[in-house]
Amino acid sequence: MTATEEMNRCRVVLIAPRVDDLAKLKSCLARAVEGGDVASLILPAYGDGEAAFQRRAELVVPMMQARDIAVMVEGDTRVAGRVGADGVHFEGRKEGLEELIAKFQGRMMIGAGGAKSRDDALELGEARPDYMFFGRFGYDTTPEPHHRNLSLGKWWAEMIELPAIVMAGSDIASVRTVAATGAEFVAVSGAVFAEDADPAERVAAANALLDETAPRFGVGE
Repeated sequence: MTATEEMNRCRVVLIAPRVDDLAKLKSCLARAVEGGDVASLILPAYGDGEAAFQRRAELVVPMMQARDIAVMVEGDTRVAGRVGADGVHFEGRKEGLEELIAKFQGRMMIGAGGAKSRDDALELGEARPDYMFFGRFGYDTTPEPHHRNLSLGKWWAEMIELPAIVMAGSDIASVRTVAATGAEFVAVSGAVFAEDADPAERVAAANALLDETAPRFGVGE
């Protein structure tokens, strides 16, 4: 999950919303990707049992991959394997991450999240995941990103080569704040999938803001 030469600035990562109606979920996601560049999508489990989660993954993975958007499935390697997901998003301790990477990296991407401090992030980073995610699914409920996520994302982007994904706030304009940290990716969910939002318009707005304001990677280095 690295920025391409053609898109050498912070890119959008979608966090799939918690929508139990599969037809509605499909419509929301299909509409969102009509709005422009999306690097990838993370599909949280949201506490679903394996069967329900797999049904959601079976719907989401092929429709996103058909648009060249990588899909990361949270936590469940069995579901990820059955639906042909591009990777697994893991939140937990270093030992679990290392075990996952040893078994599956090379066959699929392994991303990490859940760090609440620099020490947490460094410990997880020692396992060399494909990215580090700063934020919590479903907690992007304020207009601006959480200050801890911004602080950790900025520090990580300055110090560590592994790509960073930082969670934006509920206001789509907050993608600018995330991009200013130097993170390679900005995660959006509530800002795109709110009840009163047109997902395509919100993704288009995010990309326009990033085009205008995001630092360009490699410039001045």
